[in-house]
Amino acid sequence: MHDVAVIDEPAVASSMLDPTRAAILDALATPGSATTVAATLGLPRQKVNYHLRALEEHGLVELHEERQRRGLVERVMIASAETYLLSPELLGDRSPDPARIDRLSTRYLLAIAARLVREVAELARSADAANKPLATLSIDTEIRFASARDRAAFTQEITDAVTQVAARYHDEQTPRGRWHRLVVAAHPHTSPPPTATNTGATR
Repeated sequence: MHDVAVIDEPAVASSMLDPTRAAILDALATPGSATTVAATLGLPRQKVNYHLRALEEHGLVELHEERQRRGLVERVMIASAETYLLSPELLGDRSPDPARIDRLSTRYLLAIAARLVREVAELARSADAANKPLATLSIDTEIRFASARDRAAFTQEITDAVTQVAARYHDEQTPRGRWHRLVVAAHPHTSPPPTATNTGATR
C-alpha cells in the first residue's frame, strides 16, 4: 500500500468519486471482504461485490489474501493507497500552466503546485516500474514574521541564497548531468499553530 496514489485517469477518478465506492475504499483502509464491507456499510453483498470489481479493475483496491470460508474461496481486499490525490492532468488542456500565468500573481503559485503534482507523479510511476528510488527533496517549515518589513527582508535573503547556491552547482557542460526543478514557495498559514504566548512568553 502506497502512502499517496495520484489519480490521473478520468475513468479512475470517476470510479473513486462515486459515493458508494468512496465509502468502500474508506472501509478497506484495513483488509476486508465483500461480506465484511457489506456488513460495515449496511449494503447488500452483491452490490459491494459489483463495486469491488470496478475498484479492482481501476487499481484502487488490490488482493490482500484468499482464504477458505464455508467451502468457498473468500477474497480479502485492501485499498491500494492510504490516501489519493487527483492530478490536475485530469483537466487536460485546462490544467494550469505556469507559462501562461503572471509570475507575480497568487495563481502562479497554484500553477506551480499543479505542475509539481503532474511531474512528480509521472516520475514516481516510472521509478516504481523500474523498482528504483526517486531522488527528491522536500523542505517544509513554518515561520512567523514580526512585520511586513521582516517578511520582505526574508524574501530577499532567501532569494539571494537560493540564487547563489543554484549558480554554484549548476553545470551546463557535464555530459551525464541531469536537470532538476527547484521550487521555493511561501504562503500565509491557514491554521496558525499556538504561539509562544501560550507558555507565558510575550513578543
